Amino acid sequence: MPHPSLLLAAAAETARDGGPGWILRTVIIVGVLGAVLLAWFLLRGYGQD
Repeated sequence: MPHPSLLLAAAAETARDGGPGWILRTVIIVGVLGAVLLAWFLLRGYGQD
């Protein structure tokens, strides 16, 4: 197994790429949470008939 400092250096190098990875991840997480909350909000009224 490589030395931990080598792994940290490799992770830091990929993080400095400037790609849209963290933005896309955030948008997907917020979208999924929003869809779950919207479904809960719309479906909770049906149980009160």
